[in-house]
Amino acid sequence: MIDGYEGNQQLLNNKEIVLSSMHELVVLLEMKKLAEPEIYFAKGNNIKDPGGWTAIVAIEESHISIHTFPKRGFLSADVYTCKSGMKIEIVISFLKNKFQLKDCETQFVKRGTKYPQTNIYS
Repeated sequence: MIDGYEGNQQLLNNKEIVLSSMHELVVLLEMKKLAEPEIYFAKGNNIKDPGGWTAIVAIEESHISIHTFPKRGFLSADVYTCKSGMKIEIVISFLKNKFQLKDCETQFVKRGTKYPQTNIYS
């Protein structure tokens, strides 16, 4: 999970740039799309959420999502994958450059630590 701060408002609010970043991340991470990315505009709620773009792509290895909050200069991304050895620094660098983020926080969650090695049902 990556949260980016003080990004460029115009880039964060550009539907085509947000959508193209989904395609580029899939290629950059050598993953395989199950379907074309989807993108939606959320108008916000005038309280905490000022609105922005949400993009998601289903991949064989799970999914990638990006949520932008242009008025806050904020981006939140999830690269959820079962692929071993993903290079997080590549994702951070890509997002920083693409949206001109000044700072990023990351949370790495190791999941499926007890994932079964064999099928338990036929």
